[in-house]
Amino acid sequence: PPLLWLTLAYLGSLAVLLVSAFWTTDSFTSDVVRTWTTDNLHELLTTPVYRTIALRTVSIAIAVTLIDAVLALPMAFFMARVAGRRWRRPLLVAVLTPLWAGYLVKAYAWRVMLGHDGVLNRTLAPLGLHGPGYGTTAVVVVLAYLWLPYMILPVYAALERIPERTLEASADLGAGPWRTLRSIVLPAARPALLAGSVFTFSLSLGDYLTVQIVGGKTQLIGNVIASQVTLDLPMAAALSAVPVVLIVCYLAAVRRAGALDSL
Repeated sequence: PPLLWLTLAYLGSLAVLLVSAFWTTDSFTSDVVRTWTTDNLHELLTTPVYRTIALRTVSIAIAVTLIDAVLALPMAFFMARVAGRRWRRPLLVAVLTPLWAGYLVKAYAWRVMLGHDGVLNRTLAPLGLHGPGYGTTAVVVVLAYLWLPYMILPVYAALERIPERTLEASADLGAGPWRTLRSIVLPAARPALLAGSVFTFSLSLGDYLTVQIVGGKTQLIGNVIASQVTLDLPMAAALSAVPVVLIVCYLAAVRRAGALDSL
C-alpha cells in the first residue's frame, strides 16, 4: 500500500504538471486560467532562446556523463581488480564520503575555489594561467564532481563480479592488457556505465542550484523553470515537460540495452 500510494501521488502530480502546461495566465492579474491552449508549447518550440537553453542543458548533461564515465572506469577497476581486499572497503568509503556532505556545502566550496581569488587561480598564477571562473565550464566541472560517485558504484559492482579465472584465461590465451580490457572488462562494464549514466544524465538535466552558484550568466532549463514558477506557472510546466520527455526517452533506450538490471 505505501508503494501504491507513492506511485499514485507521483504519477498524479506528474499528470497535473503536464496538464497545466496547456493552461494559460491572465496577463493582468497573473492568475492561472484553466483554459485549454497550446500557446505555451508553441512558444516553447518556436522561441530561439528556449531551444538554445534546451540544447545547452542537454550538452552539459552529456558532457558530465562522459567525463564521469572516463573517470569512473579506471577508478572502479583499480578498486575492484588491482587494490588488495583489505583496501577495497576503505576505498569504497572514500568514494561514498562526499555523499555525506550537503549538496550546497560542496557547491559553495567549489564557488570559493573557482573564485577570482580562489585556490585554483592562486595555484595557476605562478604559471601564468588562470581558472575557468564562473560559467559553463565551472558548471560542468562541479556537476561532474557531484555525481561521480553515482557512476563509480555500479561500475565497481560490475567489475567486482568478473570471475578471476576469466582474466587468467585471457592471459593464458595470450591476450595483452589492452586486449583483455577491450574484450572482457569493457563489455562487463558497459551495462554498469549505462546504468550510472541514468543518474549523471538525469541529475544534471534537472539541476538548477549549481548553475546559480557557479554558472555566472549561464542559463539552464532548471533555473529557467524555477524563475517562471512565480511568474507564469503554465509556462514553467511546459518547460518542465522537456526534461521529463528527455529522461523517459533516455530510460527507454537504456532499458533496451539491458542496463537497468545493473542499478
